Amino acid sequence: MEIAAGQFKAQCLKLMDHVRDTHERIVVTKHGRPVAQMVSLHGEKPTPVFGRMRGLLTVGGDFIAPTGEFPGGFDSG
Repeated sequence: MEIAAGQFKAQCLKLMDHVRDTHERIVVTKHGRPVAQMVSLHGEKPTPVFGRMRGLLTVGGDFIAPTGEFPGGFDSG
């Protein structure tokens, strides 16, 4: 995102929150020339914990049905 210095001055706090939340880089310009940039300190947006491993595991067949490994039953003793 590119923003003029005057607009940046007026919206600085809101833009800081925007960069923190989206990790989007903001370039501040004066007379159309870049003079500064604002970036998040923490690099890229972190991957959410839930769903991080989505698509890495596939289940084939019926994994709930008995396998037949214990024909006489399972005895824990």
